[in-house]
Amino acid sequence: MANPIEIAKPEFEQTIDHFGKELHNIRSGRAHASMVEHLLVDAYGSAMELKGVASISVPDAKTIQIEPWDKTLVKEIEKAIQAAGIGVNPVTAGTVIRLNLPPLTEENRKTIVKIVHQKAEQARIGIRKIRENVRETISADMEAKRISEDEKFRLQDSLDNVVTEYNGRIEAMAAEKEKDVMTI
Repeated sequence: MANPIEIAKPEFEQTIDHFGKELHNIRSGRAHASMVEHLLVDAYGSAMELKGVASISVPDAKTIQIEPWDKTLVKEIEKAIQAAGIGVNPVTAGTVIRLNLPPLTEENRKTIVKIVHQKAEQARIGIRKIRENVRETISADMEAKRISEDEKFRLQDSLDNVVTEYNGRIEAMAAEKEKDVMTI
């Protein structure tokens, strides 16, 4: 019989990966391309991601540079950036769009840290939901006499260890991002 914990591990990993992507998109003190690459730009009659219509580079820690492959899309890219509400106005020089990120204030940093903690809590909730599903599977297996009561308790202990490990990873990722945000 397949171990329900092993079956659920990809779900646990998926939760951690999603949390990592969410943290990556949260602004820290430094510029990074992922802040804008997923913005939707109205191009050629459909909504396309910015990374699909332009090259995005980070020439220094406070600047994101966007260079559209099709020069006619400059205005549409500017509109998408302004509509995204990332708190930065685009500066256009010919066909190159630059986003100069202002330094974060102490208040902004604390707000961002709160967001990091909210995302971490959402990830922990995701882990708990998966844990409850696995617990239900283990209990159902015992009720159906597919496993013994001793096996049920052994699997639940093992599940608790796995959940503790994943929660530890979430805490470490959140602490790393908090340190990154609070560093001036």
